[in-house]
Amino acid sequence: MEAPKIVRGRLIDHFHLVVKDIEASRRFYKAVFEVIGVPVGGEAEDHFWADEIFVSSAISKAAQGKVTGRTHFALQASERKVVDRFYEVGLAAGGKDNGAPGERPYHPGYYAAFLIDPDGNNVEVVHHGPAKRSAEKIDITF
Repeated sequence: MEAPKIVRGRLIDHFHLVVKDIEASRRFYKAVFEVIGVPVGGEAEDHFWADEIFVSSAISKAAQGKVTGRTHFALQASERKVVDRFYEVGLAAGGKDNGAPGERPYHPGYYAAFLIDPDGNNVEVVHHGPAKRSAEKIDITF
């Protein structure tokens, strides 16, 4: 397996999901990764990874013996139809609906869908719409 390229200066270095059923997660995430155009970087019986996401079983030597808690994370889509496709493919691969594709009030052009993965994590795929200017800041208020 090829080691991932280290890129310095990113806010997120990686995140690790420790799951109950590695095969159910592998099915779900491989389908999702394919839709958003991110290849699986490597895999073994007890783990797989793509870009900065590492998924393993609790018995993997990469884990500490227990599953991680429920989390929310968002993956970027290049266009709205990728968000739509994520939702369709993710449902077919074992995800559960947590918000059909549509615009959200977070900022103008925010188009997203949400699925619960096989371990209860809230996975979002979002397209932010066209940027008006490359240096434009988006005010995100929760």
